[in-house]
Amino acid sequence: MRKERGRRPKKKVCGFCVDKVDYVDFKEASRLKRYVTDRGKILPRRISGNCAKHQRQMTVAIKRARQMALLPFSIE
Repeated sequence: MRKERGRRPKKKVCGFCVDKVDYVDFKEASRLKRYVTDRGKILPRRISGNCAKHQRQMTVAIKRARQMALLPFSIE
C-alpha cells in the first residue's frame, strides 16, 4: 500500500509587496485590522503570508496603533 503524499498549499504572497508599500504606517488601521485575529492577536508570518521585512514593520505598526487607541489590545 502506497503512502499518499499531501499536496503542499500554494505559497501566500505578501500583500505589502504587491502594493509596493515601502513603510507600513500605523495610521492605516483598516489595513492593519486584516492582520489581527478576532481575539486581538497578531497573525504569524506563515498565516498572513507577509515577507519577513513587512512582517516586522507590520508588528511594530500594530503595537503603535494599539498605543494610539486605533486598534484594541484585546476583545473581551
